[in-house]
Amino acid sequence: MIDAHEKGFFTEENSVEVVTSRNATAKDQRLKRVMEVVTRKLHEAVKELEPTQDEWMEAILFLTRTGHTCNEWRQEFILLSDVLGVSMLVDAINNRKPSGASESTVLGPFHVADAPELPMGTNICLDQKGEDMVIGGRILGTDGKPVAGAVIDVWQANDEGFYDVQQKGIQPDFNLRGIFRTGADGRYWFRAVKPKYYPIPDDGPVGKLLGALGRHPYRPAHLHYIIKADGFETLTTHIFDPDDPYIHSDAVFGVKESLLAKFQHVENSVRAKDFGFSGKFWQIEHDFVLARTEE
Repeated sequence: MIDAHEKGFFTEENSVEVVTSRNATAKDQRLKRVMEVVTRKLHEAVKELEPTQDEWMEAILFLTRTGHTCNEWRQEFILLSDVLGVSMLVDAINNRKPSGASESTVLGPFHVADAPELPMGTNICLDQKGEDMVIGGRILGTDGKPVAGAVIDVWQANDEGFYDVQQKGIQPDFNLRGIFRTGADGRYWFRAVKPKYYPIPDDGPVGKLLGALGRHPYRPAHLHYIIKADGFETLTTHIFDPDDPYIHSDAVFGVKESLLAKFQHVENSVRAKDFGFSGKFWQIEHDFVLARTEE
């Protein structure tokens, strides 16, 4: 009697071995390793869940709908990666930091590469909408010394939860965006408005999946940063409002405890006037610590 396992015929029990053995002559060893792991984990999931034919077809149709939703300005598969926590996990693996260095988080889809470089202290809110805010701090190395010449690229959503690129013709171009460069003291500061939480796109298959899982699509209020300096690793990160209603349930898992900033509400007319504000304002002081490339 022929032993199916010895002859390499496919059975429920030996499915992983049979499938992965077909890749023995793969030219790309990294691809071979990736497919071995993916095949093993996928087969393990199928054996544990024992889906019906209809359930498996629904999974295939979900992926098909996800692909059909992608276009030149929307990547639904990235959104799927985000809500499954995979984007943040890949980011964490690729951005392991030495002790004391600031943590990274996901870039997000709304960065604009050619934002203008501005004088320190500039108000990046161009339409004067929202609650005034001043943000400052220092760029430091892990040795505690200030980093001169650090380039800080900042951007944020407005007080309604929209980025300028989402509201062409409503918000001015480069609203709530700017690039700043530190001096010898490593200090940065600029003026803006208090951002608001907003939903990720939830009108596609990923949004429907969230709804079926009883999950909301919201990201808590935050400001984005990309910080670059010669001799240091580039840092892509956010700072978050710790009092935001969605701070503990970010739809894409981007919040880390170290990235919670203190949003202080200030009622001081003299200080407000110094900043060019008309009344109450918000203030944030948050330092960033960069890891040296050799670390």
